[in-house]
Amino acid sequence: MNKSIFTLPPRGVPCVVLLALVELAALMPRSAAQTPDEIVAKVLAARGGAGKIKAIHSQRVTGKISFGPGAEGPFFVEFARPSKMHMEITIGAQTIIRVYDGKSSGWVRNPFAPNKDVQPMDADDLRHISDEADFDGPLLDYQSKGNRIELLGKDEFDGQQVYKLQLTGKNGDPRTYFFDAATFLLVKWEGQRTTDGREIPVETFFSDYREVRGLKFAFEIDSDSPGTAQQQKITIDKIELDPQLNAARFAKPSAPASAEPAAAPPPR
Repeated sequence: MNKSIFTLPPRGVPCVVLLALVELAALMPRSAAQTPDEIVAKVLAARGGAGKIKAIHSQRVTGKISFGPGAEGPFFVEFARPSKMHMEITIGAQTIIRVYDGKSSGWVRNPFAPNKDVQPMDADDLRHISDEADFDGPLLDYQSKGNRIELLGKDEFDGQQVYKLQLTGKNGDPRTYFFDAATFLLVKWEGQRTTDGREIPVETFFSDYREVRGLKFAFEIDSDSPGTAQQQKITIDKIELDPQLNAARFAKPSAPASAEPAAAPPPR
């Protein structure tokens, strides 16, 4: 706005003119601050829309995962409503399996653990698994999921302006999400993860967004734990929406076979 409006009027200009200009300025519309729900709405629209997301009934993601040199291999993860998940990761000739039935039970088969048999998920895993298995994401219908959100304002990340949104899940764990202020796509989230009874910081970065049936997905996901050597890189090769999945995929997995096959999704 022209700053001259708020200076003293030149000689001969009635003061009433200045008063009228000040009143007019007060009535002019001002840009309203963004609300958390407005940011959420734009984030969901940027992905393709809440309606399209909710229309997906199942999903299969295949690609490669790396935990560092010498510890990488193929993976796939399958999701089905409500919150069911089946994941397999193969490192060398050994396959890790994680399964959640979408209700209250989960199982892990880890050939790198001391006990190589199928084990029930521990309390730390179960605490986070429902969020992990929710392929809608925590922001869609966040209130009905018991989540709370707070807009922390704008910041800068990797040379770009971002909106910071803090989400507190129903388990009380806070996470901070960073959304590109121009595209409203997720670029980073950070929070804490409980492992072996210890809280460790985790940050995850999202990039290489591509469109699949009108919805946008990050095809590269990089995670690390600041202050530690832990790292993880996921490179997605393919995302299938609404594949046919057998309900048995989300039940307790069978005992390990004598020879471990490479991780690959079952034929459709």
